[in-house]
Amino acid sequence: MAKKGQKFNRYSEETKREAVRLRAEEGWSYSMIMEKLGILSKTQIGKWIEKSKSEEGFTDERGRWNKTKFESVEEENAYLKAQVEYLKKHNPNLHGEGSWISTPGASPFKK
Repeated sequence: MAKKGQKFNRYSEETKREAVRLRAEEGWSYSMIMEKLGILSKTQIGKWIEKSKSEEGFTDERGRWNKTKFESVEEENAYLKAQVEYLKKHNPNLHGEGSWISTPGASPFKK
């Protein structure tokens, strides 16, 4: 699980495919691939190899709000609360004084 404030390295699809190719076709070690392509994690290369075997593709879904199936109502509730907190943090005026949300019975569609 990601830690708060953690930075992620993003690699192009071309880099991912080249790393997989070098390992599968050329037999390069993880260390050699890391050095040549500037990749920081052996684990990441392994994940790309697994994705290529299962034909998943290399789409990076980190940081996206795209979960649609939950193990429990509590998990879904926690997920939705996190979304609300994220939106509040990034849109501070959304719930501020004079906002339609802070007025009982108000609607953004009424003029």
